[in-house]
Amino acid sequence: MVNPTLETLQQLGQTTIPTTESNVFCMTIIGQVEGHMVLPPQNKTTKYEHIIPQLVAAEQNPKIEGLIIVLNTVGGDVEAGLAIAEMISSLTKPTVTLVLGGGHSIGVPIAVAGMKSFIAETATMTIHPIRMNGMFIGVPQTFEYLEKMQERVVRYVTSHSNISTEMFKELMFKTGELNRDIGTTVIGVDAVKYGLIDAVGGIGVALRELDGFIAERKRMGPGGLTQ
Repeated sequence: MVNPTLETLQQLGQTTIPTTESNVFCMTIIGQVEGHMVLPPQNKTTKYEHIIPQLVAAEQNPKIEGLIIVLNTVGGDVEAGLAIAEMISSLTKPTVTLVLGGGHSIGVPIAVAGMKSFIAETATMTIHPIRMNGMFIGVPQTFEYLEKMQERVVRYVTSHSNISTEMFKELMFKTGELNRDIGTTVIGVDAVKYGLIDAVGGIGVALRELDGFIAERKRMGPGGLTQ
């Protein structure tokens, strides 16, 4: 039988962890977003088949009144990232997102999926065109498929943030800034300046904003707030 204290010590480096019951569900999107292909075991990943059931459970649990999504991700599978983003934006409970460290690539749609988005002052977000790894058939249909996938990302991000389609595409196709790639890396304040993220802030600010959304939802009733 595993000793719970020893397991906690091995996993978290401490003998006790906070046990206070909270009305806020914290979900982390870390490492690489894993999709239909299983990534190597040394990769730190977020598996969408784990995230989606948790979001469903949080939506159904009456004790959960709001969600905070914390991101530190390099991106990953496009469809898996969009699926997570769509799930977050379709929740009826208040949600805020917080980018810590990085919210790159397909992490961008997830970062804008909440009712309000925050980014740490030193955090970064990389915006670039969709890329394919491995072997693929070099025919016009392949490139048309890539273009449609890219339009899905552009449409989602621009409809869930204050950045214009023109500005987002300009950042996406910018050359000369990224080493051996096309795109742009924006840091905290710049992400807010472009309208991609709502505000610069950390965990305290994000939770305070979420508490405000929860209080407003209680005042207006379950159907009173929309994304």
